[in-house]
Amino acid sequence: MNYFSISIVKIKKANLLWFILILFIFSDQFSYAQSVPSIDEKIPFLVTFGKDSETSWGDDNFRQIFFALIPKEQTGEFYIRVYDPDIGGKFDENKGAFNTKTNFIIYGGAKCWSSIKTDGLENTDNYKSGILLTSKTFGNNPEYDGKWYTFGPFNATEGEYIEKFNGYMFKIIAEGGSGDDGNLYRYFLSRSLTDNLVVEGGNMFTYKYTFRLPDNVKETCQIYPYIDDKTISIKISNFDWDNDGEIKLTSVAKNGILVDVSSEDKWVQNEFQIVEEEKNSSIQLQFIKKQSSLIRNNNVTMVVQNQYGIALPFYVLPIGGVPVYRPKIKMLPAN
Repeated sequence: MNYFSISIVKIKKANLLWFILILFIFSDQFSYAQSVPSIDEKIPFLVTFGKDSETSWGDDNFRQIFFALIPKEQTGEFYIRVYDPDIGGKFDENKGAFNTKTNFIIYGGAKCWSSIKTDGLENTDNYKSGILLTSKTFGNNPEYDGKWYTFGPFNATEGEYIEKFNGYMFKIIAEGGSGDDGNLYRYFLSRSLTDNLVVEGGNMFTYKYTFRLPDNVKETCQIYPYIDDKTISIKISNFDWDNDGEIKLTSVAKNGILVDVSSEDKWVQNEFQIVEEEKNSSIQLQFIKKQSSLIRNNNVTMVVQNQYGIALPFYVLPIGGVPVYRPKIKMLPAN
C-alpha cells in the first residue's frame, strides 16, 4: 500500500469517527427533545400549584399546557410518562400538610392545538379543546413519589394533524385542583411503557413556561423561544422572579442582553426588535442566579409574544440548535 492509499484509509477512518460523533450528538439531542424539561435546559422541574394557592408562589394560573409533536412518519405506539406526579414526599412544595390534587389530562383530535388561544397571558375557556384521550388525578400518593406514571399507548393518528409541522399534535394539561401545595414533576415522550425510549423526531413545547429554578447559585439554566419569519419584535414577560439574579437574552444577533426581572407576584415586560438573521431560529433566555444570597424554591413563569401579542413556543429541543452569537465584523479603510 503506497502513501496515497494509506492517506485515503486515514481520511475514511476520520470521516467514520466524525459520522459516529454526529450520530451521537443527534441521538443525544433526540433524548433532549423527549425529556421535559430537557437536559440542556438544566431546569429541575415543572411546577403547578393547587387552585387555592397564592400566585405569589410563582404560578399565575395554576395550570400548565404542553404540546407533543409526533412526526407523520412515526407509525408505532408511544407513551407520555410523568415523573413524580403525586403531591407529597421529597420533591413537592408544601404549605402545611399536603392537601392538594393535580389532574393530568391528555387531548388529541381535531382542534386539540389549532383552536387554543395563544396570547400566553390571559385565562381562556377553550384550552380543553380537542378529544379527551385520558386523564388521572393525583393527590398525596406515596406509591408515585419519585416514580414514573405512564399514560398510553397512543397512536400518532389520534392527534390533530398539522400540515405545517408535518405531524400530529397532542396536548397535555397539568391542572391544579383543590389545595395550595406545589406539584413538581417532569415529562418524557417515550416508545416504551416502562422505560424512557425516545420517539424519533418528536418534540415538545409550551407557550407559557412555569418552572422551578435551581437552588444551587452556581447552576445556570435556559429556555429557547422560537422566532418565526413573521416576527419583527418580541415582548419578553416574566412573573414572580423575586429578583433572583439576572435574565439574559442571546441570539445570533444579540450577545447576552439583560432582561428586566420581576419582583414577587408581579409581571414585568421588555420589548426587543428582531432582525432578519434571527427569524426562523431559536433565541436563548438564560437564568443566572444571584451569587450574593441563596433564594430557595423559586418558581417563575415566562412568556414571549410577537408584535401581535401572540405567544411564541418554547421548544425543549431548540429549532435550529442552540443559538450562538455571530458578531458582525466591520472592515476599516486602509490608511
